[in-house]
Amino acid sequence: MVKYTSAQLDDVFQALADPTRRAMLKRLAKQSLSVGELAQPFAMSLAAASKHIKLMERAGLIDRHVQGRTHVCQLNAAPMHAGMEWMRHYEQFWTPKLDVLEALLRTEEKTASTPQKARRKR
Repeated sequence: MVKYTSAQLDDVFQALADPTRRAMLKRLAKQSLSVGELAQPFAMSLAAASKHIKLMERAGLIDRHVQGRTHVCQLNAAPMHAGMEWMRHYEQFWTPKLDVLEALLRTEEKTASTPQKARRKR
């Protein structure tokens, strides 16, 4: 498993937990944006957007640099890797259970699609 600190992983998951922040990250995946451009589609003040951005910066998901008086944000997806590795480690516990569930559902589906007469003859 990848080496990471608990605090780093907490910051990444906290940043990703909010739908507004996820939407901001999705937009940044396409291009770098100013704070104003990043806040524009959301019904929030620049101060509120700045709080979201600071949280994502603390998680390492956003790099911000200043061009004149404009703060430009850029996606840094690398910290998400630790979160993916953490989830991948636990995948071994849920995958077999999902396989069993799939088999049960397929069996139930076959039983439900069997005509009534065929079921009565058994």
